[in-house]
Amino acid sequence: MPETGALPPSPPPARKGRWGDLGKRVGSAIVLAPLALTCLWFGKGAWAILIAACALGCAAEWVGMNKAKPWAWPTVLLPLGMAAIPLIDHNFGGLTALGTAAVFAVIGWLVFGRDTRALWLAGGFVYLAPAVIALVRLRHLPSVGRWDMVYLVLIIWASDIGAYLVGRLVGGPKLAPAISPGKTWSGAVGGTLAAALVGLGVAGLVSHRIPLVHCVVISIIIGIASMIGDLLESGFKRYFGVKDSGRSIPGHGGLLDRLDGMLTAAPTALVIALLIGEGVWLWQ
Repeated sequence: MPETGALPPSPPPARKGRWGDLGKRVGSAIVLAPLALTCLWFGKGAWAILIAACALGCAAEWVGMNKAKPWAWPTVLLPLGMAAIPLIDHNFGGLTALGTAAVFAVIGWLVFGRDTRALWLAGGFVYLAPAVIALVRLRHLPSVGRWDMVYLVLIIWASDIGAYLVGRLVGGPKLAPAISPGKTWSGAVGGTLAAALVGLGVAGLVSHRIPLVHCVVISIIIGIASMIGDLLESGFKRYFGVKDSGRSIPGHGGLLDRLDGMLTAAPTALVIALLIGEGVWLWQ
């Protein structure tokens, strides 16, 4: 018999349904997508400023995941350095920005002390800088930069949405249970197919002269790179013992949670663009 006046046991927490966070994810996308597309469309400077703001936020979340003291001056070095890179790239070029990232990484390692945590903190430059530079460089490509970026964003969104929907609907074997228990092989296939469908759509809408195979293969490569970025960030979170990188975006967590695929897809897209040649659409 329970003691007199004892409180009844608390009910178990309600379990979220299969689509419990879908509304928040859609709402966040409705707010953020127009902002990103507006900055992308109306100028390289506006785009560089947006990338700088995102780099600042992502670097701050990286510092937070490392559980470093938030207001110690060495800890401020990483976010400010990352925010400076796209602005330097916009004004002085990618090699200068890459050199700046390398210098900041070395300084960060020396300042924080040469131990494991210092290595992880300085590693934030290695993790974030390639994508930051790639996003500015892609937008700066002569005559094709704006459309290459639109194409890249469409591929990443399609891959993310395809993986999310198919993974939730089909389920099945886990893709990497030790890293991210929620991701499945069916979701990976769904994300890849969604990227391929976007490639087909782009090839059909833009020009019938573009070989469909080329467009589909490039779309799949970028889509897979995006999913690898998702897994990579999940691995980092598992290592640091955190569920989300932050709380800035409802339904997603933090900026790193939302942009994880972009961190690997953007450098991949830039390499493809450089191999294809200047002034040629990325999907050709």
